[in-house]
Amino acid sequence: MPADRKTIVENINAAFAENNLEKVLSFCTEDLIWTMVGDKTVKGKDAIRQWIASMNPEPPQLMIQQIIAEGDVVIARGDMIMKDSKNGIAHTYFFCDVYRFEGDQVAELIAFVIRTDKARAHEETRKEAGRAV
Repeated sequence: MPADRKTIVENINAAFAENNLEKVLSFCTEDLIWTMVGDKTVKGKDAIRQWIASMNPEPPQLMIQQIIAEGDVVIARGDMIMKDSKNGIAHTYFFCDVYRFEGDQVAELIAFVIRTDKARAHEETRKEAGRAV
């Protein structure tokens, strides 16, 4: 009987929060395809290791809101706080990750990540500009 895929996705997100990439990859196929929508697609565990190594080493703070499973797909959505690798400033994001499984392993991950504090910062700048007039 296949493993509970929702539990696997919960374990993957816990490993992300622990900054444990090898644990994340242990749930994935060797030829995993990871797409950051609007940014890039990375194929294979070795390429993913190199890509992740180029990012901020501090793990994100994840708050999972919902996990839905249907067939070979599991979707996790939630919020996260992640520091900018250039200046260390924390930003808030909404994410929706779509995991496609082959058996008990993730073969594809499509990640939609939207910075949510950017819109608030833009609105605050507009309000400040309105007061200055």
